[in-house]
Amino acid sequence: MVHLDIAKKCDFLVGIDSDGCAFDTMELKHKECFIPNIINYMELQGVSKYAREAAEFVNLYSRSRGINRFPALVETLEWLQRRPEVKARGVEIRIPQSLRDWIKRETKLANPALEREVEQSGDPDLKLILQWSKAVNAAVDAMVRHVPPFPFVRQSLEKLQGKADVLVVSATPEGALKKEWAEHGIDQYVVAIWGQEQGTKKEHLTMARKYAPGHTLMVGDALGDYQAAKANDALFFPINPGAEEVSWRRFYSEGIDRFLNGSFAGAYQEELLAEFDRYLPVNPPWPAE
Repeated sequence: MVHLDIAKKCDFLVGIDSDGCAFDTMELKHKECFIPNIINYMELQGVSKYAREAAEFVNLYSRSRGINRFPALVETLEWLQRRPEVKARGVEIRIPQSLRDWIKRETKLANPALEREVEQSGDPDLKLILQWSKAVNAAVDAMVRHVPPFPFVRQSLEKLQGKADVLVVSATPEGALKKEWAEHGIDQYVVAIWGQEQGTKKEHLTMARKYAPGHTLMVGDALGDYQAAKANDALFFPINPGAEEVSWRRFYSEGIDRFLNGSFAGAYQEELLAEFDRYLPVNPPWPAE
């Protein structure tokens, strides 16, 4: 069990997601690293076009954006099972029950926990999923570099210095997070960098209990970020997918000040959430059975 804690230095806490929020890496990671390996390891070559569309919808363009890789894989396969074009091609889309069961009972959905499960159970399906996940990590490590943070991320972090403790809250593996934040010299602005090995974003934000009500804010680009904030009675500033630069400029120019002066909650928060909701559809653009 990972014990989560930070040393409180300021009166305010700001959690920031990384992929797709602080860094413009979501498209690169999923389209070049995750999806080719999904097609390869899940034997989806015969329906690769539809597999790509399903994975992009789940991970980039829907209300599931930003969820952990293992539930995202299951959801991708579920959409493929429901697609008429896939059925017409006679390609079997199989979702291992052992993967569903492991996701339900495991709280740390990351490779170390999956490795232990494979060692204990010897389950061949979980062994394949672990191979896929490791292949994804290797691809990300080889591919993702020279991707700077969005404009106004660095400026926002500088503006928060000395006023708020900043915590990286992410479902990405910790090693990749530390590499990216260090590469661009912005790790100096945060008190900790937490990834999937430290638990869920909801668990990360339990640090809010150290701060007064209304003094914790989550900055994220996905519904899961908002849900983690809500579960911990934290405020939420959305980085809208496809409009990230506009969102960060707004956070820098007005969001930070409103958070620190106590005028964030209420009408301003509701306005942000209503706009955010319009960016994340529930259903895909294709027909599903």
